[in-house]
Amino acid sequence: MAQTTLTKRDKKELATREEIRDTAATFTPRCDIAETDDELLLFADVPGVDANDVDVRYENGELTVYGKCASRQQGDNYLGYEYGVGDFYRAFTIHEAIDADKIAAELKNGVLTVRLPKSEAVKPRKIAVKA
Repeated sequence: MAQTTLTKRDKKELATREEIRDTAATFTPRCDIAETDDELLLFADVPGVDANDVDVRYENGELTVYGKCASRQQGDNYLGYEYGVGDFYRAFTIHEAIDADKIAAELKNGVLTVRLPKSEAVKPRKIAVKA
């Protein structure tokens, strides 16, 4: 059986890692995109982010998600940092015709859900066949 060992790092090394992370421009949250007949759905993992710290925009066929995640590390007892903090950014080119007036976004339990309704012109529709 393999064994994992965590070692405590000294304060100087932690401070250096913190400074490096603070100078990084952005981190990239993980996202899933789903499509239904009526809409596109974007799910972004942004745990610890407040809804007031998220900016979602749709313009010229591009969806952008900006935000800020405050540091949750308190003190210097952490052995490692893998959780993204600071500014985050994602951009997506949307090839479907979207009804921009009906786009909605919700942040719940650390998951940002963006609903991008398709315009009526691109929704699948059944064509009646006359006899």
